[in-house]
Amino acid sequence: MPIVEDAKPVDERQGIPRRIVGYHRDELGDWVAELNCGHGQHVRHDPPWQVRPWVTTEAGRAEHLGTTLVCVRCIEAR
Repeated sequence: MPIVEDAKPVDERQGIPRRIVGYHRDELGDWVAELNCGHGQHVRHDPPWQVRPWVTTEAGRAEHLGTTLVCVRCIEAR
């Protein structure tokens, strides 16, 4: 899912905007963003499909704390 700007409207049928509050690695070593709703979302740097070089460094991840991601699991839980 894309990172969204707070000022841009989001179609809630695609997911609900949630803030990144932390990170952890999954069992394969990939980074998972912990969202303020309690769900997790993978944030991979896997060009050309997902270009997120910030995920590869501790400073980059810290810089994106508070950034909004669209959580599809919140829609599935309804």
